[in-house]
Amino acid sequence: MIKNSELLNERELVVIGRLVDASNATLQAKLKDTDPVIKVIYKPIAGERPLWDFQEGNLAHREYAAFLLSDLAGFNLVPQTVLREGPFGYGMVQQWIDIDQAVDVVEFGQSNDLQLRRLALFDAIINNTDRKFGHLLIDKNGLLQACDHGVCFHSEDKLRTVLWQFAGMQLSSEENDLLDRVGNLNLEELLAKLLTEQEIAATRDRIARLKIANKFPNPSDQWPAVPWPPV
Repeated sequence: MIKNSELLNERELVVIGRLVDASNATLQAKLKDTDPVIKVIYKPIAGERPLWDFQEGNLAHREYAAFLLSDLAGFNLVPQTVLREGPFGYGMVQQWIDIDQAVDVVEFGQSNDLQLRRLALFDAIINNTDRKFGHLLIDKNGLLQACDHGVCFHSEDKLRTVLWQFAGMQLSSEENDLLDRVGNLNLEELLAKLLTEQEIAATRDRIARLKIANKFPNPSDQWPAVPWPPV
């Protein structure tokens, strides 16, 4: 794992492929002159397709906002991420995670693994509208990371996820500590250039509601609770 963003920010990006299943331009690249080779995901803003329900800002900024909250609050769920220039313009660059191919992510994603609980809480905070099994990245050490946070932080409640096995469960003391860490961040300053004022205020409101309820949210009956396809 890259321990800081220096390499991601400074090394030249060399594009080596494209993830063809992605709806937006999602490129695999490597950082030039690294040994061993460090691979990354590069999502240029110029390759984003407009979304009717996310009319403000861009996906790259939301991806970076998710990384900042994960990193600064101690969730440690989102791979190292930066915003920078690349061969196809400014965009999001995120460390590539080599996954353990032996892990069935659908089976793992329906388990009660404590890392999944932490991710379910994180998604509730950032209002993830698209948490699929395929976004779960488990490396050979069993460490869970998660990707694809471009459609998060909407000001309206739109949580859609495959991780509903914790719905209604009481939050642990450790999970409450994580909530407090996020709440103690200066979100208004930290996210000012990434999200709208309404989206930042809604994030604060979700944190407050989770603290008051002291439990994981339940699926809503007002919108689809599971993304489709779920993988």
